[in-house]
Amino acid sequence: MRIAVISDIHSNIYALDKVLLDIDKKNVDMIVCTGDLVGYGTRPNEVIHRIKEENILTIMGNYDDAIGNSKIVCGCDYPDPKDAHNAGLSMHFTGKEITEENKKYLRNLPKEVVLIFNNKTIRFVHGSTRAINEYLKENSKEADEVMNELVEDILVCGHTHIPYAKYHGEKLLVNAGSVGKPKTNRPDANYVIIDIKNNDELSKTYSSVEVEIIEVEYNFEKLAKEIEENEILPNKFARLIREGNSK
Repeated sequence: MRIAVISDIHSNIYALDKVLLDIDKKNVDMIVCTGDLVGYGTRPNEVIHRIKEENILTIMGNYDDAIGNSKIVCGCDYPDPKDAHNAGLSMHFTGKEITEENKKYLRNLPKEVVLIFNNKTIRFVHGSTRAINEYLKENSKEADEVMNELVEDILVCGHTHIPYAKYHGEKLLVNAGSVGKPKTNRPDANYVIIDIKNNDELSKTYSSVEVEIIEVEYNFEKLAKEIEENEILPNKFARLIREGNSK
């Protein structure tokens, strides 16, 4: 079973289109999105349309929750007031731009999904099992705490915008990174493929798991220029898209 997992598209249709083209070449069985379809970028409706068109199983992200339920903050938990202000501008633009039909779609997304493949149980969330906006950074105490309590074999999340895969004992934590707003210090979109294989050794069947992190080039300059031409979104977002970082 090969599962492509995408996350944190953030209204970046140009990155999403290229990633889906790349996935189409990878012989995957299904695609799962761990949320944050909207925010930051200029094309929220186009992103949602493409996700629905491809019938991609999608988990609710904190931005999806905020926009879908007309909240006043994105739930990003920014300690810097300037970042919080910019996130507010993003919320304002997205709230004005998005259709009522797409707001309804966002607020009806599930907050988690559990699937079973080849005797492996996988739980998909946006932030963590504890909160939609909790950051499970690699090697963090938060990740250790969540994985110590996990009953499933694999936890898949997003939210940090940095892809990784790490075992906590026998449990595997996978972060799907970010298609539309990576924080890898490179502008390329990224996603992961989880490959769950059945192996037969001395008539005893067991499953092994491999995770591949994939980067995809796209025309990030097109989105950056659209942001700069936008009357509401801050120019800082364009720089973050070009540089692939968070500050």
